[in-house]
Amino acid sequence: MLKTKILLSTFLLCIVTWHVTIINAKGKSILFSIEKKLTSNEVVQIKVFSQLKVQSIIFSPDIGNYSVWANGMEIANSTNFPIIKFSYSNDSVEVKTFENVIGKYKSVKISSADGIKSFRLKLVLPDRKPRIYGDNLLISTELGYLKCINEISLDNYIAGVVQAESGKRSYQEFYKVQAILARTFALSHLQKHATEGFNLCDYTHCQAYFGKTTEQEIMKAVKDTKGKVVVDDNLNLIDAAFHSNSGGQTANSEDVWGSKLSYLRSVNDTFSTKMPNAKWERKMATEDWLSYLNLKHNYPIQDSNARWLALTFKQDSRNPYLEANNVKVPLKNVRTDLQLKSTFFSIFSQGDSVVFKGRGFGHGVGMCQEGAMRMAKLGYKCPEVINFYYQKTQLVDLHKLSFFKDE
Repeated sequence: MLKTKILLSTFLLCIVTWHVTIINAKGKSILFSIEKKLTSNEVVQIKVFSQLKVQSIIFSPDIGNYSVWANGMEIANSTNFPIIKFSYSNDSVEVKTFENVIGKYKSVKISSADGIKSFRLKLVLPDRKPRIYGDNLLISTELGYLKCINEISLDNYIAGVVQAESGKRSYQEFYKVQAILARTFALSHLQKHATEGFNLCDYTHCQAYFGKTTEQEIMKAVKDTKGKVVVDDNLNLIDAAFHSNSGGQTANSEDVWGSKLSYLRSVNDTFSTKMPNAKWERKMATEDWLSYLNLKHNYPIQDSNARWLALTFKQDSRNPYLEANNVKVPLKNVRTDLQLKSTFFSIFSQGDSVVFKGRGFGHGVGMCQEGAMRMAKLGYKCPEVINFYYQKTQLVDLHKLSFFKDE
């Protein structure tokens, strides 16, 4: 059964509907809808260390006093035990101090009643550098490992995403843009991992998130844009896609994901062309390239014209395919298979090799981060950047969106 956490607030805001397919006990698919009123004070559950198989982890408070709860009781607190170790043990969470084992439990919650609170996590197995997270933590077991979920206010999460996705020492207007897009993405994808018991993961499958931000400028940008999201002409939250560098032209959504969206149209992006990830090169043996085309895509390399095209392919503007004799090779697949930085490349012969001379970094859909940084540096304001990369969209407050949705 799908369990959905409904959060109440005195601020009634946007209503979002998710369509979820569940397989019942008899193996039958059931499609139903979930409606939820979203608020700028939303609490989200983010699975952290989602790409790692966590066996043991050390918890210590950073700001505030924390209690450890299990089976409805407080089993430890940071006043008496400032460092607590949690380990996987026979499908249970073992809770241990330096002196002794407190017990083993199906799940534990580490929480603080303080208004400002954060904690430090140090992975022991596997060994990783410490990270600091805001708010609270849930630990349970899953498939032989610890499952760690950061239960955190939306904007504290957004601030962490902005730092992970944008880095430090950028421009305030760019931080505002990234905060609005991260918030829009999060709110429109809250059910992405619903059947797994959390909202979003901390990897690029959702949004990169490595914990609490250390940048005052980022926190200011999140605060200044509180509740702001981007919607399409039907007042629906947009799919706030972004990438590192467009190489001078962004991509249409259907050329990458197959779905055409009115606001994810290709735009000429001169702001990105002189940025660090604007150009790249990759060399490959000619026979390896031709063999790949033939074996993976049934490309007619025996045909002289098709072979010539494969060795002299040129893109002055983005093309979704390499095409010859009615055979279309999706460049998005080439990018993935050959681990290229983008699909925006031309090919040149060089002896017994081919050289991919590429432009841009990433899938190319939506906002180009480096282009947006350049726009911010040149003095463009946050709404101008968003409107440049997302056509036919509106920047709105969640509570205003609720008003229009209710009309």
